[in-house]
Amino acid sequence: MATPASDTPASSTHVPGAWSRAARGAMLLGEDGEQRPTIFAEMSALAAATGAVNLGQGFPDYDPPAEVTEAAQRAIRDGLNQYPPGLGMPVLREAIARHHERFYGRAVDPDREVLVTAGATEALAASLLALLEPGDDVVVFEPFYDSYAAVTALAGARLVTVPLLPPAFDPDLDALRDAVTDRTRVILLNTPHNPTGRILDDATLRLVVELANAHDAWIVSDEVYEHLTFERPHVPVATLPGASERTLTIGSGGKTFNATGWKIGWLIARPELRDAVLAVKQFLTFVNGAPFQPAIAAGLDLPDTYFTDAAQTLARRCDRLSEGLRHAGFGVSAPDGGYFVIGDAAPLGYDDGAAFCRRLPELAGVVGVPLSAFVRPEHAATYGSLVRFAFCKRDDVLDEAIAHLGRLSA
Repeated sequence: MATPASDTPASSTHVPGAWSRAARGAMLLGEDGEQRPTIFAEMSALAAATGAVNLGQGFPDYDPPAEVTEAAQRAIRDGLNQYPPGLGMPVLREAIARHHERFYGRAVDPDREVLVTAGATEALAASLLALLEPGDDVVVFEPFYDSYAAVTALAGARLVTVPLLPPAFDPDLDALRDAVTDRTRVILLNTPHNPTGRILDDATLRLVVELANAHDAWIVSDEVYEHLTFERPHVPVATLPGASERTLTIGSGGKTFNATGWKIGWLIARPELRDAVLAVKQFLTFVNGAPFQPAIAAGLDLPDTYFTDAAQTLARRCDRLSEGLRHAGFGVSAPDGGYFVIGDAAPLGYDDGAAFCRRLPELAGVVGVPLSAFVRPEHAATYGSLVRFAFCKRDDVLDEAIAHLGRLSA
């Protein structure tokens, strides 16, 4: 069933104001008000301290395509090193519009409907802060990317979760119907989904559109893994009947072009929605990444073979790591796309995924992230033995990790 998160607690005496709300939303404060590191920071520090292979953080360890890096270098040499326009450089906004029409058949006005942001995370934050009022509900599928809860709490809104239950991680449509009410201001989607890799199917997307229209809610759709799909194609929810007028589509060049550190994202929405988000965004980063904007534009105009080859390479690496996990004794839930595969440590005798991840560097020289880090504490037991592993790594790194994991079954 759909489950509301607890109302945001009062600000801690240890961490004041908005940060306290965000930290509690992201489960980074204990009940005593003490600040906690994110599980990602904790696991990365553990990898560094032990020399373990880090399959916890979701970033590739290989470079962007040459056409993209050369475009960035050229932009720097040509002097594109100062503030870009607030909406983003025309060259990138136009490339985003061409890309959307090329792959999805939807015409987008680059001047009125596109906003360049500091990664998808800023697009998400600015969208939620623009759309939400205190007391509004945000409906999200759980597990969820951690910033969703933090920004919802910053806005003074309430997170309502709809479970994606293992091992298939398919949504319960009745729970979705129960979750969306007249209090719902935003239905927040992520497809392909982090951390499970599930692509939301047509029936789910159509129900989201139906419910958003029935309850006058906005749809915020995080689609950063749009090109990293394996067998099931990505369908932007905004292309469905009745969706475009109330959907804010968020994309990013970081995942598609192996340039997560450049932080170039974007938002596509009807003009008045785009402008509402811009009104917030200009007081966050203002602008960002001038020389990287034409570089991502060059990437978006690469031939179709780049995008299909990138997806096929990731699919092969997913299969490689999945087979290694099975051989080590894990249960495996095959993803539809993205960067991650979920391994179940229960067959190995471990029911507590967080405790298992803290021991895994010692046991097998590998770091993962417990899936419980992506759910509310009261729901952690449902996902208790599950671990997220990143396969967006070089083949030699994956081979090293697989060899280490073999110790678990020795």
